[in-house]
Amino acid sequence: MRVVIAGGHGKIALILEKLLAERGDSAVGLIRNPKQSGDLEAVGAEAVVVDLENATVDEVAGHLSGADAVVFAAGAGPGSGIDRKTTVDRDAAILLADAAEAAGVGRYLMVSAMGADEPAAGDDPVFTAYLAAKAAADEAVRGRSGLNTTIVRPGGLTDDPATDRVRVAESTGRGTIPRADVAAMLVALLDAPATGGVTFELISGDMSIAEAIAVLTP
Repeated sequence: MRVVIAGGHGKIALILEKLLAERGDSAVGLIRNPKQSGDLEAVGAEAVVVDLENATVDEVAGHLSGADAVVFAAGAGPGSGIDRKTTVDRDAAILLADAAEAAGVGRYLMVSAMGADEPAAGDDPVFTAYLAAKAAADEAVRGRSGLNTTIVRPGGLTDDPATDRVRVAESTGRGTIPRADVAAMLVALLDAPATGGVTFELISGDMSIAEAIAVLTP
């Protein structure tokens, strides 16, 4: 399986790339900074330099040639302002979907955010913009006839070791989850195309990832 991951240098993406490479799949990470290439190569992934904030659909589609699936794991990141929540968290996700359709790549996994469909509580305008951008991106890629899309909304992310124990539901309630378990869930979803069309929240819990996939499969 050839999988192209937007935001290829992110923490979840690097773990995902390593998991894919270890089992013999081809992982390709889209990155903006060429200095990050070595980190991807160290985990067994191919690095492709492309700026998703400025690239065209045709340019990105060219990088998706031959792929079996795409994963959107990019984000503007901590410290970024409202504008980049729009250009990365929303627009880049939509661009990847457009490019996947143009390249004939039917499988799309979105790493979204818990609470994306809920009004943000508090007075932080940047966080409010972040959730709005995630909600708009989810809505824009959901239900496209040319894409088999699964939207994953993890809770608070930690760098704890993987546990292989999760909870999945349309609404799980607040909770945290190791990035390693999110990456493992993404691998399992790539192997379970029947989960297309599903949007779910993901936190640590008491079921195995295999059991969670069964719950998510219609």
